[in-house]
Amino acid sequence: MMQGKTFILMTTLVLIFMFFGDIIGGHQGMMTALWAALGINFFSYFFSDTLVLKQYRATEVSPAQMPELYKIVSRLAGKSGLPMPKVYLIPDETPNAFATGRNPQHAAVAVTKGLLNLTTADELEGVLAHELSHIRHYDILTGSIAAVFAGAIAGLANFTGTRNSRSGNKSGWLAAILLPLAAAVIRMSISREREYKADEGAAYLTGHPEWLASALSKLDNYAKNYQLKSLSAHTSHLFIVNPLSGGRSLYRLLATHPSTADRIARLKQIASELHR
Repeated sequence: MMQGKTFILMTTLVLIFMFFGDIIGGHQGMMTALWAALGINFFSYFFSDTLVLKQYRATEVSPAQMPELYKIVSRLAGKSGLPMPKVYLIPDETPNAFATGRNPQHAAVAVTKGLLNLTTADELEGVLAHELSHIRHYDILTGSIAAVFAGAIAGLANFTGTRNSRSGNKSGWLAAILLPLAAAVIRMSISREREYKADEGAAYLTGHPEWLASALSKLDNYAKNYQLKSLSAHTSHLFIVNPLSGGRSLYRLLATHPSTADRIARLKQIASELHR
């Protein structure tokens, strides 16, 4: 299912680039955009996870460095039937986490320093179970590719705007306006429902939906007042809690996550069913 979505996403990028390449530079512009899109597809498939981890200055940690964190991830991976993912630490005090990679065999889980400081062991397990659910559902490739695509489309929009400010090309101005909207729609289209599914997966994996619900409440309250240092809108959909929830109104309008209140309500419903 997710592999099909990834193919559709990659095809969409090619078509978007070709369409706007034609607007900007005619047939030659369209062909140039085609090769650029194919190159981005190749790069994003194999290296999108590396790019995202590098953006947030994440460093891989070993079992000796963080034994408790490793123990939780290892236990959850075993229960999920997944290979052990690589574990990364983001040197940021804002609590959040994400998973990335092109498949379960090449997956990584990244947590911020703030997440480890803010959450209890049970809450941390709920968060990590959510991220492993993303890996099990093959969400990680689609999310990582979408991050690269959104950045590439934004770059094309900036190039188009700069070019048209010099030439006065009206059709190009239209492209410069529509391209950022296309990037936002791509991110939004893949994120909301997958968060509900990952929450549900975490609830059944741990057997304690209240652990994740409690963590989400803490993270959401924190995100309303603080932001990650290296945050960009292009990668915001990767995180377990919307890191832009305290940002400008336009970012909140184009949020890639369902409301935390709705997610918690669903988790409480699952908890009542499990404890019944």
